[in-house]
Amino acid sequence: MKSKVTERGQVTLPKAIRQKLGIRAGTIIEFELFNGKIIGTKKESMDVLKAWRGRGKLPKGFSNVDSYLNEVRG
Repeated sequence: MKSKVTERGQVTLPKAIRQKLGIRAGTIIEFELFNGKIIGTKKESMDVLKAWRGRGKLPKGFSNVDSYLNEVRG
């Protein structure tokens, strides 16, 4: 597969490659040079929920999530 570099240095990745690797708008690709070749590596995006898991704190007076939710929901 071939792709042409634009005046601004941009290259379009062929659709088949984007689909196979799951590359969408906003996907980060890290480039490096190796023996005169360009190597692009897709960087895995960070799971936002995983980053925040375990950081929440219950208000004082509640021993577990169920008791808090029962109080809030009525």
